[in-house]
Amino acid sequence: MRISGGGARGVVLRVPKGDVTRPATDGMRQAVFSSLAARLPGARFVDLFAGSGAYGLEAFSRGAAGGVFVEKNPRAVDCIRQNIAAVAKSTARPGTDLRVLSSDVLSWKPEAGGVPDLVFVDPPYEMISEAGPVLFSRLEGWWPEGADPVVVFEMPGELTLEPAGWVCVKRLGKGARQPTAAFFRRAAVVGGDSP
Repeated sequence: MRISGGGARGVVLRVPKGDVTRPATDGMRQAVFSSLAARLPGARFVDLFAGSGAYGLEAFSRGAAGGVFVEKNPRAVDCIRQNIAAVAKSTARPGTDLRVLSSDVLSWKPEAGGVPDLVFVDPPYEMISEAGPVLFSRLEGWWPEGADPVVVFEMPGELTLEPAGWVCVKRLGKGARQPTAAFFRRAAVVGGDSP
C-alpha cells in the first residue's frame, strides 16, 4: 500500500500484520482524494478507526495542514507513528501537526478549537450498522452552526447509512461486498452535491 499523490507519492505504508486492520485500497483512496482536491489545501482532518493512517496521511501528502489519528489497537498505533515519520520526511514537512491518539473512537471527541474540516471513517465493516448512527450523532456536536465539514465513510456497497442531520452527497464504488466511500455533509448547509 502506497501514498497515491502529493509530496509523499509512492511512499510505502506499513500495515499491522494479521487482521488488525482492513486498509483502504489505493484505488479507493485515489478516487476519494480526486473528489476532495479543492478542500485539501490547509485543511485539518480526523482519521477515525485509523488503522495504518492511510486516509489521513494521504490528505497530509496532498496539502492538508495536519490532523489527528484515532486508533485503539496498539500495533496499529505503532504503524501509524512509523508511517507519519516516513510521510513527513518525504514531504519535507514536520510531522508535528500530526497526532496519534490511542483511544476508542466512539468515546473520543476533539479538543475545544480543534474541530476538523474533514473526517475519515473506515471502521470494521461488521460494526457499521450499530456504530454508524451513534458516531454521526456524536459528530454533530463537534462543529458550530454553519460549519461545513465533509465526512468520508467507507463501507461495503450493500450498506446504506441515513444519519439524522446529514446528507450523502456522493458515493464512490459499487457492488455488494465491495468497498464504497460515502461523502456526507450536514443537511443544514448542503447547497449542492459536491463534497
